[in-house]
Amino acid sequence: MSVLPAVPVDDRPAVEAWVAEHLGDVVLEGPEGVRGSPAFTGGQAAADAALRDADLRGYASRRSEVLPVERRGASRLSPYIRHGLLPLPHVWDEVASVPARDRGKFRDELLWQEYARHVYARVGGGLGRPLRHVPPTSSNTWPEPWVRTMACMALTTDELRGDGWLVNQTRMWLSSQWTVRGGRDWREGEDRFFRHLLDGSRAANRLGWQWTVGAGTGRPYGFARWQVEKRAPGLCGRCALRDRCPIQEFPDASSGPSVESPESLRTDPDPHRTGGPTTVDGDGTPEAVWLTAESLGSRDPALQGRPDLPAVFVFDHARLAGWRLSGKRLVFLAETLGELAGRRDVELHVGDPAEVLAGRRLAATWTPVPGWRRLADRLDVVERHPWPWLARPHGRSAKSFSAWRKALPADRQRGA
Repeated sequence: MSVLPAVPVDDRPAVEAWVAEHLGDVVLEGPEGVRGSPAFTGGQAAADAALRDADLRGYASRRSEVLPVERRGASRLSPYIRHGLLPLPHVWDEVASVPARDRGKFRDELLWQEYARHVYARVGGGLGRPLRHVPPTSSNTWPEPWVRTMACMALTTDELRGDGWLVNQTRMWLSSQWTVRGGRDWREGEDRFFRHLLDGSRAANRLGWQWTVGAGTGRPYGFARWQVEKRAPGLCGRCALRDRCPIQEFPDASSGPSVESPESLRTDPDPHRTGGPTTVDGDGTPEAVWLTAESLGSRDPALQGRPDLPAVFVFDHARLAGWRLSGKRLVFLAETLGELAGRRDVELHVGDPAEVLAGRRLAATWTPVPGWRRLADRLDVVERHPWPWLARPHGRSAKSFSAWRKALPADRQRGA
C-alpha cells in the first residue's frame, strides 16, 4: 500500500511525470512512454466546457462522418460521461433546446449508453461471452487485421492509440475488420480498445463489439471500401493499396449458430437489486467518500451528499497490472483527481482497495459494475447513494435495444 502525493494541476507534462513515477510499472507504454491525449483533458471544468461548446446542429446527419475532420458531428462527450463527470440525466436535460431531429438522434445515443449499463448490471461477466449468436468465422484468418498499409486502418489506429477516442463509425470499421473479415477473437480486439479508449468501459465496449460482430444480433456488420469512400472521401485515393484494396468487396460472413441467452437478459426478477437503492441507504456515519472511476464528477451523489468529508480514490495496482492500460487513460484520471483536489480534500492511494479501505466507514455512490458490488460487500460502506440512472432498470426483456426501450417510461422512449 502506498499513499500518493497530490497530482499537479493545469500542467500536462507534470501530470505525465506523476503518472510515470507512481504508476509507470503498470502502464502499457512503460514509464518512459506516458503521454496524455492531445485531444482531451481530464476534469470537471473540461467536461462542462465540452458540453457547453458541443454544437449538435446537424448531429443526425453528420455523426457518422469521418473525414474531413471538420465535418464530424460526434459530440466527443463520451470520456466525460464514462467517468461520471457528465451524468446521463444531466446531459439529456442540457440538450433540450437542440433542434428536434438532432436532439432525438443524440438522445438515442445516450439511451444506448444507458442500455449498455443495464445489460452489464444484469449479466455482469456474461457480457464477455456471446449473448445471442456465435460470431462469424473466417477461412482466412489475418495475422494482423489492422494493417497499417491500409490508409483506413492507419488513420483509425493512429487515433485510437494517439487520442484515445474514435467516432462510432470507425469503431465499427475496426471491430468488423478484426473479427468479421480478419477472423480474430472479438474479445482480443475489445481488449485493445479497452486499453486505449478514454471512454473505455466493459459495458459499452463489449456491447458495441457484440453488436458489430453479430454476437448480439445475428447480423454481423460488414466493413468494405464502400464505407470508407462514403464517410472519408479522398482517403482511398491516398492509400498505397488503392489499386489492390483488400476490402474492395464486403466480407462473405454470416453469424454462427444461436446460443442460449442468459436468463437475466430475457427477464429480470429483481430490477430493484439490479438498479440499487432509490434513496440514501445506510445505518452509520461515514468518515470518507469512496470514489471509483465511474464517480469522479462534482455531481456525484455521494460527493454532493457529503461535501465536508474527504474523498478517497485507490488505484488498484493488481488490476491495472493485468489490464496494462495506456498511459493516456491514467493521465486523464490523474488530471480529473487533481482538479477535484482543488475543491475538496482528496486522498490518493495505490494498492489493494480492500486493504487500503479496510476499517474505514465509507459513503459511496452505488455503481452498476459487478466488481464494485463485490468490493463494496467486503468494505464498511455505511452509506450508499443512488446511482443517477437515466431510466431505472425494469424487469422486461433486454435482448435487444428496441425491446428494452419499449419498457422505458414514455418521456425516455421519446428522445425528441
